[in-house]
Amino acid sequence: MIEIKRIHQSNKEDINIPNQPFLIFGRMVPHLDHGCWSYTVEKLDDGSEMCFPDENYNYEEMKADSVFLGAYDGEKCVGLAVLRRGFLKYMYLYDLKVNKEYRRCGVGRKLIAEANNAALADGYRGIYTVGQDNNLAACLFYIKNGFRIGGFDTEVYNGTSQEGKSDIIFYLG
Repeated sequence: MIEIKRIHQSNKEDINIPNQPFLIFGRMVPHLDHGCWSYTVEKLDDGSEMCFPDENYNYEEMKADSVFLGAYDGEKCVGLAVLRRGFLKYMYLYDLKVNKEYRRCGVGRKLIAEANNAALADGYRGIYTVGQDNNLAACLFYIKNGFRIGGFDTEVYNGTSQEGKSDIIFYLG
């Protein structure tokens, strides 16, 4: 049974679980019409895999303005949510990852629910996060878990190796 726990000094190494590949099989295309967001999905004929580089988080440097939540199968950390405090009314879901063999088992949903509870307990209205438009699985996961689209950034990757991608901003709460 998966249990969501806060990560503290005693288990701080768990904030560096490695990133694992995920499928790129389409793109979410947001649309803004009279102040209301909607989206369409563009599927790719043939997908590919992508993997983000590992972050190498430093617990001591981040602990003052971060909340770390781990998803545990017994003593093994199989998922992570990193929340960052800020001046906005929503706490930033900086990172969310689940080990490949635990995906589609409700682990991400449990991490999101506990992340939102942590944000509310800290006086925030909820959480927000960013998903790359070509990470369709993540974008659809956020929508399925109650997030709504709140913005679309088409400029963020210009001049980088990620050029051509955009960020979708999702809000919960």
